[in-house]
Amino acid sequence: MRRLFLASTLVLLTFSGAALASPPPMTLEEFVTTANRIPMNPTALLRSDARRLMRESQNAFTAVLEPMRRDMAAGRPTAACPPEKISINSGQFLGHLNAIPAAQRRTMTVADGVRHWTVANYPCPRR
Repeated sequence: MRRLFLASTLVLLTFSGAALASPPPMTLEEFVTTANRIPMNPTALLRSDARRLMRESQNAFTAVLEPMRRDMAAGRPTAACPPEKISINSGQFLGHLNAIPAAQRRTMTVADGVRHWTVANYPCPRR
């Protein structure tokens, strides 16, 4: 009986852990739609949806920039050549994402949007 209890507890914990895992990646369309509803003022930081978008964008920038920087350091060609420190104007960033057609944004992740923005703003010098 005890083994059955331990086995069922293990199965339950395994499925609970899977349910608690991070949510699926947000589409760029969801990101842009949510961002457009958030006021551009200091109170925005109090909103949970604004904090979620900040986490999404931070994760996306990390996922996009780290491989680019590794490739640049190794002398491999990259889609963009961002500097070590990037200053981002949130209005301009959101404007760039809004300029991507909605149909295309529905099939893109936030990381795809960040990559699109990075390529547009930090092209590599021609050799």
